Amino acid sequence: MKRLRPHEGLEIDGFTLGARLHLGGFASIWQVSHPVHPGPLVMKVPTILDGYDGPTIVGFEVEQMILPRLKGPHVPKVLGQGDFARLPYLVMEQIPGSSLLQRLNAGPLPLAETASVAAAIARALHAVHLQGVIHLDLKPGNILLRPGGEAVLIDFGLAHHAALPDLLDEEFSVPMGTYPYLAPEQFLRQRKDLRSDIFAFGVLLYEMATGKLPFGEPQTLAQVRRRLWRDPVPPRLLNQAVPPWLQEVILRALEVDPADRFQSAAQMLHDLTHTARVPLTGRAGRDKVQSLGQIWGKWRRARRIGTMGPPPPIGTQIALAPIVMVALDLSPDQETLSGAVLGAAGRMLAAAPEARVALVNVIRDSRIMIDPGTDAEGNNLHVSRLLMLRALAEAQGLPEARLTFSVLESSDPAHALIEHAARSHAGHIVMGARGHSGARRFLGSVSARVVAEAGCSVSVIRLPEAGTAISLRFTDPRS
Repeated sequence: MKRLRPHEGLEIDGFTLGARLHLGGFASIWQVSHPVHPGPLVMKVPTILDGYDGPTIVGFEVEQMILPRLKGPHVPKVLGQGDFARLPYLVMEQIPGSSLLQRLNAGPLPLAETASVAAAIARALHAVHLQGVIHLDLKPGNILLRPGGEAVLIDFGLAHHAALPDLLDEEFSVPMGTYPYLAPEQFLRQRKDLRSDIFAFGVLLYEMATGKLPFGEPQTLAQVRRRLWRDPVPPRLLNQAVPPWLQEVILRALEVDPADRFQSAAQMLHDLTHTARVPLTGRAGRDKVQSLGQIWGKWRRARRIGTMGPPPPIGTQIALAPIVMVALDLSPDQETLSGAVLGAAGRMLAAAPEARVALVNVIRDSRIMIDPGTDAEGNNLHVSRLLMLRALAEAQGLPEARLTFSVLESSDPAHALIEHAARSHAGHIVMGARGHSGARRFLGSVSARVVAEAGCSVSVIRLPEAGTAISLRFTDPRS
């Protein structure tokens, strides 16, 4: 079978190539059309040269395996692919908007934009990790930003899929990745740790906040190795507008040891969207560059590092740093039940030191309509409920630095809770069920709907007449 070369006007498998949009070292991007699929569409074709193209070929095979398996708004939808016998290609939706690289070409982003873009990237990264994929080549050119603000990850040629063979690991003995963003464990040929993406994300955040790369632009692997002992300049020394919480987030993401970083993108998202609750450590106040003595000491330790050992499976890594949503009924007659629910949340925090808890209460719209926005004493309902949530958490001794508080307003509490859990990427929901006879049979209409429709596991707490709390745990099959 004759091999084809891409050119404007070429027709293959119903796709017609239009103008070439981009020509890179590894692939070209073409506008394409198809009589069945509405556009706009693009075709990605690897650049196959006459010499040795092993990494390009294997990388494209990896992307052809992984990208079509990914779903959701944070990856481009794949509509067709071709093999190497005629023309290797991937046809996918063309994402409207711009790349993060285009944004960064103008210099550091304003703080508000840095926080919003970073949160969008964290959502996209967590969505991909939940599907068993580690990107391993996160950089500005591989992040597209839709007009609505959603981030889309592209170029999965270096990615690792937990359920598929790792062709790059099998075929090549050198680290694969873009050197300025390469995590230390990637340099040491570890490709199964999702925290490698957290490190690259930290590089991105540093670049967004300061306009510079934390480790410069190394050209060799020997230069890449220096990040095992060379710390980046604290971001606040380069840009005084960087607040302490952001320096804390950036430097934690850039820790050499993966165990010292954020353990999931959801955990990072939590801090990016609750900046007042970021636990500040010595990283936040760091205001000096690394001394020669510090560099020497870290170099002596780092030169003996040959590997960082195998990480837990991707699903286990995410489970070790969960976002737990706790829904509380603040009615006066439900105080005992609320205490039992918070007690369950406290036990989860004790068992998972990296967990975060989102405490939530829902105000029904009907109450607002009777007395707009105030309680019986004339206080603002939202403020009153927030104070009640804080007081209950304090009474239970829950660590405030790991908590967030939200009061929602909806005539459909179940829907509000399900939507809030999805927005916050909660991996588990804890809630109570009232003790009347209907609830004993059906766990109550709200909790029953949450169990049935939430995209994560759910624990329902009910108090029997004897007063001892019973925890009923349900796991949604989609989680």
